Amino acid sequence: MKLPRAATAALSTLTAVVLAGSLAACSSASGDTAETAAGASTASAGATGSETDAADVSLDDLGADTHFSESDLEWDEADVVDVSLADGASSGGEGVEVVGDAVTITAAGVYRLSGTLVDGTVNVAAGEEDDVVLILDGVDIASGIGSPLTATTADEVTVYLAEGSGNRLVDAVDYAETDLPTATIAAATDLTIAGPGSLELTGNANDAINTKDGLVLAGGNVSIAAVDDGIRGKDYVAVTGGTWQISAADDGLKSDDEEDADRGWVLVGGGALEIDAGDDGVKAVNTVRVAGGAVTVTGSYEGIEAAHVLIESGDVDVTSSDDGINAAGASAEASAGGMGGQGSGDYTVEISGGEVTIDAEGDGLDSNGTASISGGTVVINGPESNGNGALDVDGELDVSGGTVVAAGSAGMAVTPSAASEQSSIQLTADSALPAGTVIQVVDADEELLTTFVTAKEAQSIVLSTEGMTDGAEYTVYTGGAADGAGLTEGSLDGAAEYAVLTGGEYTAGQMGGMGGRQRP
Repeated sequence: MKLPRAATAALSTLTAVVLAGSLAACSSASGDTAETAAGASTASAGATGSETDAADVSLDDLGADTHFSESDLEWDEADVVDVSLADGASSGGEGVEVVGDAVTITAAGVYRLSGTLVDGTVNVAAGEEDDVVLILDGVDIASGIGSPLTATTADEVTVYLAEGSGNRLVDAVDYAETDLPTATIAAATDLTIAGPGSLELTGNANDAINTKDGLVLAGGNVSIAAVDDGIRGKDYVAVTGGTWQISAADDGLKSDDEEDADRGWVLVGGGALEIDAGDDGVKAVNTVRVAGGAVTVTGSYEGIEAAHVLIESGDVDVTSSDDGINAAGASAEASAGGMGGQGSGDYTVEISGGEVTIDAEGDGLDSNGTASISGGTVVINGPESNGNGALDVDGELDVSGGTVVAAGSAGMAVTPSAASEQSSIQLTADSALPAGTVIQVVDADEELLTTFVTAKEAQSIVLSTEGMTDGAEYTVYTGGAADGAGLTEGSLDGAAEYAVLTGGEYTAGQMGGMGGRQRP
């Protein structure tokens, strides 16, 4: 089947989220496609933010665990049905019914929508086995009775944002009775959103996007404002591309299927999420897995919450008024559809790669079960209050690799397990060190291992980095030069010796005082 240029770009964007090693078997099925996804660019591959970082998730894995397949983004331009939207004068071809300002798609196919409805709706009511693609190419729809875009019956519905297009959907404040979710885009079907165009969604009554089945977010430059949840996929949400700016009064992005042990998971394998949420930023009943892309939570009650939180690669930056990352609260019996869940009764945080930054007023990294850090960089600016800690793990906290800095209050401080393969040190001051304090750690060979600048007051600082061993002595200095905030580069010029600590020994009050010798 011949791919139109825009569809080829979307397929390239989607497949670009996999590592090069996973790409060999993922080329397009069409001989007319100029490039495959192994880092190749096309004339149409201009979706802002759609190629953010690679992921460790292959299309084969994604296809096995979701409704998505490569053919969802393949069609022949000659088969596209044009649908013109206009108040009192909408029109379309075969498979399109128009009654007043209500437009209904009744059959499988690809439909290009353009135009404006001041008070209208577009609904997909196709056969139960039908796949429908809606190309939004300059669409502006508001509804006074409910959702402007719905899918009541179909197998799968793909909303494709045409290259260069700007689209806007606004729902009603009050809804007429409906069996669908209350959302600007509401579906009872599996749903995919893709393409290089832009989309603005306003959820005046409840959510912005809500489907009763699975949801794949593969592309687009999408901005969302919702009075409840921003994005909600009941079975799962898989983010593989696009930029998603979400402002939500409740949760930012969530999956909440509590009935199926293989569902209720969120995967971020590419793209970029920026979330400002009144409650949780990213939430799942079972598993949240980050395997690429970027997750930035600028405001939340809890940044990321699920029974299992797995971070393998990508960038995670969360700000929360309570816990930053929290493994708790949900049924832990799921395998998350093969997306990384754990055994029954367990709660886990597992970080094996990526860049993780947490700014939390509650616990920074909190697990009601176990936690492990085996790679990547983890920087936690934890609470100033003694009622919480930068680290809070009910079971074992195992550190076997990576770099960890966890700064916060001392009242509830938790340190790594004694059985950890990689050792750590804990600096516990008599009183809180002020924000902006430069902390530098030197080993017995006078090699500078770590430079860290506190973002808030901190009385307990746990540090672990490659090569630290139990029983070895490490000297902590304050002051000196630092190139930036957080974990950064620095030098000991002008620094003062503060404490000599022993790897693997976590004893409060182990400090040398501010009167240590000055470095030359």
